[in-house]
Amino acid sequence: MNQIIINDTTLRDGEQAAGVAFTLQEKVAIAKFLDAIGIPELEVGIPAMGDEETRAIAAISNLGLQAKLLGWNRAVISDIKASIACGLNRVHIAIPVSGIQIATKFHGQWRVSLQKLKDSIHFALDQGLWVAVGGEDSSRADENFLLDVALYAQEWGASRFRFCDTVGVLDPFTTYTKVQRLVSALTIPLEIHTHNDFGLATANALAGIKAGASSVNTTVNGLGERAGNAALEEVVMAIKRIYSLDLGIDTPSLLELSQLVAAASGASVPPWKAIVGENTFAHESGIHAHGVLQNPITYEPFAPEEVGWERRLVVGKHSGRHLVANLLEQHGIFLNPQETQSVLDAVRHQSVQKKRSLTTEELLNLVREQRYSHAT
Repeated sequence: MNQIIINDTTLRDGEQAAGVAFTLQEKVAIAKFLDAIGIPELEVGIPAMGDEETRAIAAISNLGLQAKLLGWNRAVISDIKASIACGLNRVHIAIPVSGIQIATKFHGQWRVSLQKLKDSIHFALDQGLWVAVGGEDSSRADENFLLDVALYAQEWGASRFRFCDTVGVLDPFTTYTKVQRLVSALTIPLEIHTHNDFGLATANALAGIKAGASSVNTTVNGLGERAGNAALEEVVMAIKRIYSLDLGIDTPSLLELSQLVAAASGASVPPWKAIVGENTFAHESGIHAHGVLQNPITYEPFAPEEVGWERRLVVGKHSGRHLVANLLEQHGIFLNPQETQSVLDAVRHQSVQKKRSLTTEELLNLVREQRYSHAT
């Protein structure tokens, strides 16, 4: 597990999310940020898409980043040429491996698809490129056929094979079994690529890693086709905290990266989103807030500063006296138990009316109102 490589595909699979279109400037900014925080590999786009895409990829290629850059290609010679024209020296070649995909894209002629893969790999290698091969829809492929394709890719000169759960149909247990079978048969590294159609993308990515995959695809905020991909911030922090393995990534910058991609994609991050959602380190309920006030690790898996956040204690419907008293004391207001309970009752009432927690100013206004009513 010490050799795990994050291959982030925000600029390719992430941008394929419906309604998302990055500008050249946004793609460059995202690539530079990912590189700056230590992401070792970036899948930067699909050169065969045309002029606008190739200009963006070429601009990223000319930045001189430390990260290794890959272009995504079909098993088509013209796609490889488009990658070369962008200045890329590493290519990913995707080929359908499930019966469903082969029937749709090659009319069931799997021998034709394999010949195209062989020709594409050989052409790329002849041009001095580093080649990875991806089995599209690996999770629904016949396992023997999938293994044959992976072994052929290895024999023909590919340096890595990607296992793709293209439509997100696996659970972690099945992922582990399928990936382990490939890992045990191959001498080249395996990459795990997961989708979130059942909310299992990160779990399946981790299962693939546990099974021996040494590379994992991610996207910032889990951006991607349909329900998205395994989220970069979730995978990195799970590896760091659950498996105690530091990948050398600047995790305090994950929040800023998330906000950059959210703005570029026009898709806001849900408050409850793991790692980067605004509620990740917000505490309202009485029991939780009381515990956190005494010892933060009571209800936090790691310190908020580790991912760029600060802890927030907010008052609302579920708050208790300890939290209200603590927040007021921070503003030099000290109430007796009866006064605190009166303010808490008002907080709960207003929170229900407003259907949200209250701001600090709203809390202070409630205290002023309570004091005024008692004075009159």
